[in-house]
Amino acid sequence: MMHIDRIEMRHVRMRLVSPFRTSVGVEQDRDCLILRLFSEGLQSWGECVAGSFPGYSYETIDTAWHVLSEFFFPLLLKANSMDVPSFRRAAQGIRGHPLARAALEMGLWDLEAKRRNASLANLLGGEKDRVPVGVSVGIQPDSSTLLQVVAEYVEAGYRRVKLKIEPGCDIGAVQAVRGEYPALPLQVDANTAYEIENVEMFEAMDAYHLLMIEQPFAGDDLLDHSKLQARIETPICLDESIRGLRQARQALEIDAGRILNIKQARVGGLQEALAIHAYCSGRNVPLWCGGMLETGIGRAANLALASLPGFTLPGDISASDRYYIDDIATPRFTLNPDSTIDVPRGEGLGVTVDMDALRRFTLRSQSYP
Repeated sequence: MMHIDRIEMRHVRMRLVSPFRTSVGVEQDRDCLILRLFSEGLQSWGECVAGSFPGYSYETIDTAWHVLSEFFFPLLLKANSMDVPSFRRAAQGIRGHPLARAALEMGLWDLEAKRRNASLANLLGGEKDRVPVGVSVGIQPDSSTLLQVVAEYVEAGYRRVKLKIEPGCDIGAVQAVRGEYPALPLQVDANTAYEIENVEMFEAMDAYHLLMIEQPFAGDDLLDHSKLQARIETPICLDESIRGLRQARQALEIDAGRILNIKQARVGGLQEALAIHAYCSGRNVPLWCGGMLETGIGRAANLALASLPGFTLPGDISASDRYYIDDIATPRFTLNPDSTIDVPRGEGLGVTVDMDALRRFTLRSQSYP
């Protein structure tokens, strides 16, 4: 248990290496909130992945700033001592806002690991020193451009490729890439862009031997996911549908999907991610760790989580240079020749924040109390 002396919050905006287009929009700049917790001589870090637009989630930078400063921070600052379990108990009465609470919980995990002189991966129970990773390719204007982008990532060493799809840019994209790379581990991600009426298109995708089809329908539509899974051989992977252990259990019980993508931010923090990991590991459900264009802070937390034994599929935790020319944390994460990234083993998250870079990318900041 630790006393939280002060919390600093910054709104950060970083330019992506290239625009990233999904079915919910295009991102050129990545907005996020960076938290710094001060406790008994130690400092820790958290990252809130809410963006500037409510596309992936209803949460935005502004909603997260509000709910953190007005509701979550006071819970920590008024308590004599706090850790992850006590924070989760204290915050039970606050509904929703998983991205905001996950950021604060990340800071508490980082703090606890540093207090114990341990890495976050060790504290979580991680066993792997390297995590298999793939790359996510945004929607491209045409097949020629798509093949060029995929070729660059394959040449860089990525051995699994995920294609973002939307109506009108789906089966043709898969056909083009599979034709060029017959043996490449390939999957698609719809980000909820389709309806059950599109079932025939997904049936056609069975012919291309995909690893999975990720989140074709709305996040709250487990029933139609179950209907689709019954009609196709390709496993459905659920992302937006899985907001916690309850949704994971219900989805698996009705065969709405056979693979889960765990994003610790989406489920409200690392503790809930651990619960889902334990549940799925006991049932041999394949898992992988998703990403949200994180800075080196959030990327370090994802790597620590993905080092757990139940994460058996390559995650969306690409190298730092996939997204950012300049990052705010060191060391930068690089891709190994075997399409893995090393799990940080320093104390806590295992990264050092570059304060000069952080200040350069900061749009606003505030300290509490």
